Amino acid sequence: MENNLLSIRMDETEVRHMSPLALAFIGDAVYEVFVRTYLVSEHRNMSVHNLHVEAIKFVKAHSQSEVVKKLEQELSEREMYFFKKGRNAKSGTVPKNADVQEYRFATGFETLIGFLYLIGNRDRLNYLFELIINLKNKGEF
Repeated sequence: MENNLLSIRMDETEVRHMSPLALAFIGDAVYEVFVRTYLVSEHRNMSVHNLHVEAIKFVKAHSQSEVVKKLEQELSEREMYFFKKGRNAKSGTVPKNADVQEYRFATGFETLIGFLYLIGNRDRLNYLFELIINLKNKGEF
């Protein structure tokens, strides 16, 4: 295979036509990899079980909902468009540990992350991830 699948970049127009739930699908995975990479780099000697417990604190719907509320002022109009597109998408299910509003905000957050990843805006993702780490370190979620 000649394509480097880790560096796929799509045109924003193409991404705008994608389902917000498809963007959330990829955004969920990107965010999970970010969180796991961060945790392993910061806690090299932590057991896998404890790493998992710490990861859940970042990726659960409640945390993602809190994060996006705190980042809202940092988001551009274009980024808010994708957040709202994901937030307003009807997924048909809600996890047992989240209420509907939290879940929708989390889906919007994941949609935003998926959008930024697919258009190749790694600098912006890194900036937002740094803000998230700072929020976590301050105990804000």
